[in-house]
Amino acid sequence: MAMAKTSVKRKQSSALESIKTIVYAILIAVVIRTFAFEPFNIPSGSMIPTLLVGDYLFVSKFSYGYSHFSFPFSPDLFSGRIFGSLPHRGDVVVFKLPRDTSIDYIKRVIGLPGDTVQVKEGELYIDGKEVPRKPAGTFVATDENGVHIALQRYLEELPGGVNHYILKASDQGFANNTPLYQVPAGHVFCMGDNRDNSEDSRFMDAVGYIPVENLVGRADFLFFSIDAEYPFWEFWEWPFEIRWGRLFHGIQ
Repeated sequence: MAMAKTSVKRKQSSALESIKTIVYAILIAVVIRTFAFEPFNIPSGSMIPTLLVGDYLFVSKFSYGYSHFSFPFSPDLFSGRIFGSLPHRGDVVVFKLPRDTSIDYIKRVIGLPGDTVQVKEGELYIDGKEVPRKPAGTFVATDENGVHIALQRYLEELPGGVNHYILKASDQGFANNTPLYQVPAGHVFCMGDNRDNSEDSRFMDAVGYIPVENLVGRADFLFFSIDAEYPFWEFWEWPFEIRWGRLFHGIQ
């Protein structure tokens, strides 16, 4: 009888230890997600060729300090940022959409507070100076609907020396001939690298200027990428859908 009681106690102790381990693991995951890195996936083609539909990445939460948007469910505990700093021009950032903070967007920072930004005939101007770009061949882009489009690729050099690729389909239309924007204090101006297929700060009613408070963090590292061309149930195709060459790469 005593042996049976001892056996029950051991089982209870083992179950308690397992529960404690799970709780600790959850707490560690929450702390890491809140203060260090948060995973995101790319559902649209607005950042092609830098980010592809089906990319999975880590966003560093500490890059610009912490706002209430840094925490799960964005509790309105305080305003502004703690340990805050401005992003660098050219950073790829995740932010809460100003008109609906339940939605996350990812774009590249083009304009900082006080900058003027304008697009004229497809060319980007910052503070009145044309941003240089060089033709870099064509790029076949695949959007979120699986449509393949061949676009012109350029290597763009932003003020400060950040070089990155952009895609262009046309030099016509509103997105290529915008008003002159002046970035307000405490805000940034963001654009997608797929310049003619990106809802970004050029569209004031949809996105507009991004409050620095809305920044979730900087996109730093690709850890997974999948084409997802085949139906989910065709599991035998899964290894061929992984973009092995994109795994474990930094984001520029």
